[in-house]
Amino acid sequence: MANKNTVYLTQEGLDDLKKELDDLINVRRPENIQAIKEARSLGDLSENAEYDAARNEQAQIEGRIKQLEKMLENVSIITEVATDKVGIGNTVSIKYVDDDEEDEYKIVGSQEADPFESKISNESPIAQALFDHKVGDIVTVDSPNGNYEVEIIEIK
Repeated sequence: MANKNTVYLTQEGLDDLKKELDDLINVRRPENIQAIKEARSLGDLSENAEYDAARNEQAQIEGRIKQLEKMLENVSIITEVATDKVGIGNTVSIKYVDDDEEDEYKIVGSQEADPFESKISNESPIAQALFDHKVGDIVTVDSPNGNYEVEIIEIK
């Protein structure tokens, strides 16, 4: 794996971040600047809630722009992935050894992780345990709630 600053993204995830950055720079920032001007025109800034809210929003917008720009500088696109052993970008079917329940997860970079869509971060305990293992392997997952074993059923 690359250095700690590397941000792993699928092409879709990269496109989403670029779209968000474009929206922040070309839509939200100008709207915010206008809101600040309008609030300023209302007079006394010391007791101007609109001005304070617009300045707070400005700080959030600028912070997110900086965060996105830094992520995009350190992006690594997840392209073709091998299916002989588990790695970032794979979709993995697993069976929990203790209860025979099965799950399927796509391993993505932490920025794209979404448990509701079964996308787990490459930094999660389960992904870390699965890395570099093959179909049929039984691995132990060190989770905050205790250890458990899973069997790798399929790698796509």
